[in-house]
Amino acid sequence: MNKKKVIVGLSGGVDSAVSAVMLKEAGYDVTGVTMAIYDAKAGTSKTHSHKNACYDCDEEKDVEAARELCKKIDIPFHVFDCIDEYKKVVLAYFKETYLRGATPNPCVRCNHLMKFGAIPALAKQSNIEFDYFATGHYAQIDKSNNGRFFLKKAHDSKKDQTYFLYRLSQESLAQTLFPLGGMTKAQTRELAAKYGLEIHDKPDSQDFYSGDYNDILQMPPRKGNITFKDGTILGEHEGFWNYTIGQRKGLNVSYSEPLYVIDVNAHKNEVTVGTEADTFSSECDLSDWFSPLSVEELNGKKLSAKIRSSQTNPEEAIVSEADGKIKVSFTNPQKAITKGQSLVLYDNDILIGGGTIA
Repeated sequence: MNKKKVIVGLSGGVDSAVSAVMLKEAGYDVTGVTMAIYDAKAGTSKTHSHKNACYDCDEEKDVEAARELCKKIDIPFHVFDCIDEYKKVVLAYFKETYLRGATPNPCVRCNHLMKFGAIPALAKQSNIEFDYFATGHYAQIDKSNNGRFFLKKAHDSKKDQTYFLYRLSQESLAQTLFPLGGMTKAQTRELAAKYGLEIHDKPDSQDFYSGDYNDILQMPPRKGNITFKDGTILGEHEGFWNYTIGQRKGLNVSYSEPLYVIDVNAHKNEVTVGTEADTFSSECDLSDWFSPLSVEELNGKKLSAKIRSSQTNPEEAIVSEADGKIKVSFTNPQKAITKGQSLVLYDNDILIGGGTIA
């Protein structure tokens, strides 16, 4: 019987490495693939902070680590040049979103269009045969009785990455494997040590970029006003793009109680602040709704929502549609609902869908 063929997206880290070894031990015909995305000529990472970020000037070390892994376990390895595509798909989106006064979520976009989009497409263009695409993400896949695929939270709730993957299509989910979905991070590191992988204790990636975001935005300072919610001017800033909803630190204005950013106006180059109470809201609109289900199928159903990736406990919410707008209403008011970020909805452990906070 012919072995099932799988390409594994390798990042140079421990999770994807263990995934590759597990799949080979399980009898798959494994090929390692990775994408080169960092443009050394772009002048970024001037303030490199060694965070093991995805878009990082240390990319060559990560690619070499992936190459060495493939040599060690005797599987083919391919590197795809995705520098120009990444600029168009992720970096341009990142800049455009900030410059219209919203806060981007580059990891959602990168997973959807680059890791699970460009890599499989380039593998096919390179005549690499495969039945499945696998990664080291902590997530699981569930198939409903009617044949639709859904993401399911990982066994390790602290490492669950379904939030970043919510835009994966039915076609992608049908051919995706997540070998680590039922494991904890501690178990992954133990396996890596057992397999003799030198990267078994390598730190996790901390962010999408290791430097100052202004390296990417490349915007000269532009003075504008920091105003209280009633219009009173409290101070000045050097560019609205340096602020995001809910931000408290770095405002450099005085008031009788702590202040938080409650709005960013790109047209006026204005940042509006208010008290902590002003940061709470009971509802928001979504754009770019993405789900195997229609909003009509979910109308009135109590779900749970994450409004940011770092949110530990999703909050009870209801999704509805009226006048062409998709609205999410929360049982309890939420702090710093931020335009541009992704809101993702769950039914217990099953990811139902999501969209961009508008």
